[in-house]
Amino acid sequence: MTTRIAIIDDHKLFREGVKRILELEENFEVVAEGDNGRDALMIEKTYKPDVFIMDIDMPYMNGIKATSKLIEKKTNSKIIILSIHDDENYVTSVLQLGAKGYLLKDMGAKALIEAVEAVADDKCYLDPRVTQNIIEEYRKLASSNLSSAAASGSRVERPLHLLTRRECEVLQLLADGKSNIGISKALFISDKTVKNHVSSILRKIRVNDRTQAVLLAIKRGWVSIN
Repeated sequence: MTTRIAIIDDHKLFREGVKRILELEENFEVVAEGDNGRDALMIEKTYKPDVFIMDIDMPYMNGIKATSKLIEKKTNSKIIILSIHDDENYVTSVLQLGAKGYLLKDMGAKALIEAVEAVADDKCYLDPRVTQNIIEEYRKLASSNLSSAAASGSRVERPLHLLTRRECEVLQLLADGKSNIGISKALFISDKTVKNHVSSILRKIRVNDRTQAVLLAIKRGWVSIN
């Protein structure tokens, strides 16, 4: 199936560059472009794109406001924010509003394509650099919470009521920033087995992707903070 995409950014040359990358993919079609959030609302009404790729800093109506209004309309369009801002406050703001992806503007073509594919499939996609910032903030919060728990004599348990011991090991390695290959080498298991464990973890703790799994694990104290 063809994924229909709208690009919203007030820099025409940047839009053209993004459009060229996307239209090299057979299953992508850029159906509309706009300069600001107001354009996004009109495009949603007229074209009903599957995915919006939208900047934050735009005149008349910025990307955060446009995302909020699109979600209020209960749009079926998925939203990827493409921005220069890597501050976790921007990221968490748009994700809380309902955006499904967040990319930094200096990303490569491969990341852009992967993000559109993931979001079109109703999954989340975050730029790895943004993910790291968010995880570090959660680590600080979790470390503070664990210190308070230790001071009060309480213990943090591994989620063995949800996961197997091996899955707990995989979850810890995910939190350590290991790739599938890294986990495979650390545990002496195949890459396919790692993928099966990761899929099982996501299903059992009811999250959509690895980033959400790690954030939840840190928040609940299921992994150690290095």
